[in-house]
Amino acid sequence: MKNLRAAVVAALLLFAGTTLTAQIYEYPFQNPNLPDEERIDNLLSLMTLEEKIVTFTGAGIPRLGIPDPGSSEAIHGLVRGGSTDLEGFVRNSQLANAKIPQRNAGPALVHSTAFPQGYGLGETWDREILKMVGEVMSVEARYHSWKTGRNCLVLWAPNADLGRDPRWGRTEECFGEDPYLVGKLAAEEIKGMQGDDSKYWRTATVMKHFLANSNEDGRTYTSSDFDEALFRDYYSYGFWKGVVEGGSRSLMTAYNKYNGIPCSTNDFIHEILIDEWGMDGQILNDGSALSLLVSDHKWATDKKEAVAMTVEAGITRILDRFTDEMLAAVKEGMLSEEVVDRNTRFNLRTMLRLGLLDDSDANPYKDMGFTDVAPWETDENKAKALLAAQKSVVLLKNEGDLLPLDKSKVKKIAVFGNRAESVLKDWYGALPTYTVTALQGIRDAVEGTDVEVRYQKWDSDGEAQKLAQWADVAIVCVGNHPMTSPDWKWEKIQAPWGEGNVAGDGREAVDRRSLELETEDLIKVVWKANPNTVVALISSFPYAIDWTQDNVPAIVHMAQSGQELGNALADVIFGDYNPAGRTTQVWVRDILELPNMLDYDIRNGRTYMYYKGEPLYPFGHGLSYTAYDYSDLKVRRCDDGVKVSFNLENVGDRDGEEVVQVYVRFPGDDAAKRLRGFDRVAVPHGKTVRVEIHIPEDDLKLWNIEDHAFVLPHGNLQFEIGASSADIRLRSSLKM
Repeated sequence: MKNLRAAVVAALLLFAGTTLTAQIYEYPFQNPNLPDEERIDNLLSLMTLEEKIVTFTGAGIPRLGIPDPGSSEAIHGLVRGGSTDLEGFVRNSQLANAKIPQRNAGPALVHSTAFPQGYGLGETWDREILKMVGEVMSVEARYHSWKTGRNCLVLWAPNADLGRDPRWGRTEECFGEDPYLVGKLAAEEIKGMQGDDSKYWRTATVMKHFLANSNEDGRTYTSSDFDEALFRDYYSYGFWKGVVEGGSRSLMTAYNKYNGIPCSTNDFIHEILIDEWGMDGQILNDGSALSLLVSDHKWATDKKEAVAMTVEAGITRILDRFTDEMLAAVKEGMLSEEVVDRNTRFNLRTMLRLGLLDDSDANPYKDMGFTDVAPWETDENKAKALLAAQKSVVLLKNEGDLLPLDKSKVKKIAVFGNRAESVLKDWYGALPTYTVTALQGIRDAVEGTDVEVRYQKWDSDGEAQKLAQWADVAIVCVGNHPMTSPDWKWEKIQAPWGEGNVAGDGREAVDRRSLELETEDLIKVVWKANPNTVVALISSFPYAIDWTQDNVPAIVHMAQSGQELGNALADVIFGDYNPAGRTTQVWVRDILELPNMLDYDIRNGRTYMYYKGEPLYPFGHGLSYTAYDYSDLKVRRCDDGVKVSFNLENVGDRDGEEVVQVYVRFPGDDAAKRLRGFDRVAVPHGKTVRVEIHIPEDDLKLWNIEDHAFVLPHGNLQFEIGASSADIRLRSSLKM
């Protein structure tokens, strides 16, 4: 009897608890304990057609208490304000010491941490750095959302496009030309942005731009044409890695056509992205892409038809004005409400994963313990910005060990060039609270010593020659302008959208017309007066600097826009940091070595896989202040792939890092080789470490057109291990 009473009491308590729990939620979708799809079913049943359509704008559902998730660009720092107009950048730069607006009051915050451009982040070849950058951007997005009361939780990044041609205007945004490298780095950045919780995301990621968007001229109507094998093995590979390894569930389609069909209406959205890859979050078209289906592609007769075919294809968020046309398309039977419901689910899943459908304490990102100290103001984030910039520096040449400079011997340093006294913002860069220019970084590095630093921008009257003759060492800082300013006299004059004033510059909507460095003549003048010349090429893409390579003893490359640019450069120049960055594209010697810009068949001479010439700098190239020996290579099968191991010995007198690279030659493959493994390995001087790189079996498969699947090639695979695609130190083969 006693046991019976206890059982009854327990049952009543359980019932009461269940009842009380159920009463907490006005609607079932608010209950975080229910299955995701059950919650979405309930929410859909409560929504009007108009509310469903509104989710295609990226907005929330206020009537049901669901806030707008908000969105932001985040290529190399969270973009939350600050004009892309140069005058606006100057004005906003004056906000560095401005008081941060109070929560839920005033204008949106404008600041965030600025890392090197995507091109520079790619040159780190460092997965941990990319994950770190992703974490910083997502935490700052949460902070902006908390501080202002306006969410920015959907981040339009990373850029998983491939830099197949150095003339592409948006090279600055990409990680490089190789799909494996891009995919691995993109996956890590995605992990950093989304966080490591099994249920909730810190922020959502949107990879862009699918697919084969690497020409700016004519991008709104041209077609990127290539076969199925290149689709799988090259152009889509980085996106696929972002999905299967990074966990991204969203992307943005490109403006262009693929094999004659606009990407925003292409069958690959459903057939590959959704059905095959399992993408179930927001799938966006790009800004004005809907209107361009009518005006440029001539694919639809009007916007109503365009929106019907776009939604039918699988697009769930439209960056255009469309709501009236979409409502009309449904009412007139051009678009079924069932399809609208289907696509709305994708938008709701993103909101659910961001924690916007509930107020659960299980969400680790609900309350992140923020204070009024902004993340970008902390020493921690400043140190991270510096580390990313340091790791991005590529030492292209160092003849006679001119670098690093010894402050006890070099007493007079002359700095030249139009990139010495500015850190330039690009179209998708953050607005930091401070920046350190190359000139400032060099001066700060010698502060307190008897080293004298002087600066001369140009050589209009022979003063540069005189200054170079005076100096022990000359440092020339030159490169592009990310906003394509004329930059010769009126630094604040910006080129109109879609136009470029300097042939060698590029950006969104502007492809480069030249690979020549317009300021190479300044290098020549300085070098003639002082052969001890260092060139700091601060640029968003490669240049054909043949003369400079042949004559100047030391050359370093950095990308634009990082707030710690000057400190990182100075650390490398004076040896406080041993560089280990690597090129992520083949640097050609002449534009004549490149195929037609619209030739998307990379087999015709593009990338290190198919390039037949002698490059200025090969893919994966970069020097160090120390030297490494490779030995004792072992390549063996394991349960889920192949393990490559070897000894890496630092035989120099400095600690350093080596970017070890594993290339594979596949039997019957038309590519010369393919990157299939890499790691950035720290080795103290005089020490040897055993490097082990695991290559999963999936990474050893190539697309088989007959089987329409990735297949492991049969026969001997040739493994090449080295310091670049052209500097192979060890070789072995393995029969598969």
